[in-house]
Amino acid sequence: MFAIFKKEIVGFLGSLSGYVVLVVFLIATGITCWLIPSTSFLDYGYADMRLFFEIAPYLFLFLIPATCMRLFADEYNNGTIELLLTKPLAVFKLIIGKYLGAWFLVFLALIPTLIYYFSLSSMANPVNNIDTSGIFGSYLGLFLLGGAFCSIGCFTSSLTNNQIIAFVLCFVLCFVLYEGLSQLA
Repeated sequence: MFAIFKKEIVGFLGSLSGYVVLVVFLIATGITCWLIPSTSFLDYGYADMRLFFEIAPYLFLFLIPATCMRLFADEYNNGTIELLLTKPLAVFKLIIGKYLGAWFLVFLALIPTLIYYFSLSSMANPVNNIDTSGIFGSYLGLFLLGGAFCSIGCFTSSLTNNQIIAFVLCFVLCFVLYEGLSQLA
């Protein structure tokens, strides 16, 4: 299982597209949270990260399908799924290794955004006058939402050998489960 996990991390970070996905996520959150006047932390007037936690799930709708679309679709397309299935490795461990690899990449994407917390904490009046437990609870919720989206991405990637179809299916299912059910209510 650890070998599959490591293979997914190295495969994602060993390609330029992996870094592009992470950098686009970080640039999009940075621009949204610091530069756009209607959502800027600087113009909000409070040391609060609520806007980041409202925007990040929608950015996850693009980040997570982009990281998960190749999990199984690439194996089917290259014909290496048979090699993986004939190894002395349980199918459950193969799935968990790929899932944890994708979820770890979500964790790697969230780590640099902690600088927003430290920046807001130092800009607060008085310094460190910020809801730390609420922010870290929201980070935990965002991380768990990323895990749910990764499981959907793992599922959609296993349905097809085309990465684009896996991306679109994952995007649609994640959007319907995140936004669509609340709209139905």
